[in-house]
Amino acid sequence: MKDPICGMDVDESKGLSLVFSGKKYFFCSKHCLEKFSKENKIVSSACLNCNTPKLKFYKNKIFILTSLIVLLSGLSFIFPALVSFRQSLFSYLKIIWWAVLLGLFIGGVIDHYIPREYISHILSSPKKRTIIYSVFLGFFMSACSHGILALSMQLYKKGASTSSVIAFLLASPWANMALTIMLFAFFGIKALFIIFSAMLIAVITGFIFQYLEKKNIVETNKNSVKTSSDFSLVADIKNRLKNYRFSLSAVNQDIKGVWSGMVSLSNMVLWWILLGIIIASVIGAYVPVNIFHSYMKPNILGLLFTLLVATVIEVCSEGSSPIAFEIYRKTQALGNSFVFLMAGVVTDYTEIGLIWTNIGKKAAIWMVFVTVPQVIILGILFNMFL
Repeated sequence: MKDPICGMDVDESKGLSLVFSGKKYFFCSKHCLEKFSKENKIVSSACLNCNTPKLKFYKNKIFILTSLIVLLSGLSFIFPALVSFRQSLFSYLKIIWWAVLLGLFIGGVIDHYIPREYISHILSSPKKRTIIYSVFLGFFMSACSHGILALSMQLYKKGASTSSVIAFLLASPWANMALTIMLFAFFGIKALFIIFSAMLIAVITGFIFQYLEKKNIVETNKNSVKTSSDFSLVADIKNRLKNYRFSLSAVNQDIKGVWSGMVSLSNMVLWWILLGIIIASVIGAYVPVNIFHSYMKPNILGLLFTLLVATVIEVCSEGSSPIAFEIYRKTQALGNSFVFLMAGVVTDYTEIGLIWTNIGKKAAIWMVFVTVPQVIILGILFNMFL
């Protein structure tokens, strides 16, 4: 069964459950159950399984991976062979910690303040303009890929269509405003080709996913809420602000609500992020840099090798940008740098894993199938003409 709030799979024998309007619903957490009750104005719900014991802390994936990181970092002071891993790990953490926190915070704010009807109204419509909205929304988000993962999953929970979430994910890490400045510093005017190409891929992929959703080839978002044709965001916001009463109690409730949303979102995405950091730290510590430069030549084999490397080394867009520039400086192959940047998103195991577990395996597989050929083709054209 799937949680009607976050869409995650729920073990019926372990998850929370309640009966509403003659139908039994299952929830992965108390937070989701409370959100469902609030959205459906359930004053007193007949919770059938509210005393389910919490998962033992030592079985929590986040605890396990955090413990592994702490253990290996501690052992590095005893075993010199692990020093490089610790240094690589800390360099990654230094780059992405703020982006992850920002993504979780914004996700918590959305969870608490933004009704699902708003996201459904803007990002669930099958119209072409919905994809344009998603791409531009992604462009204005100043967070790296892993910071944006938390936010995108929150948008999905709130009712954004699968195609909108995919377009948002593809546009955010490589076409956002913060990275735009960084890319211009590295590549000069050629950065425009990278930025516009990233947005183009996001738009094309979004349109293709709209078609796949229409034909039921990929999973559709069951969290979407249908809004009436006369629904007005502006009028609804004005009404909510008018009815809001500022007080110490209200502020306290808001803080608790945002924090609760952050915790719920952390349980969904943080362990994937930690896994990505560990693997990338191992790569960064023990794989010689000269191997990248030797094999990333401006030809088909070089592009394919770049694709392979980007699949496992990408952790954060801002962190990968200097590596992409170093590839360009050594090889003068802009196409290889572009493939390194873009393929690090479209074939990133963290992103694919989150889409697989939260949206569906079909969406995850189709994202790779649709985007990788576009990235390779543009990489070839860049190497030929730029």
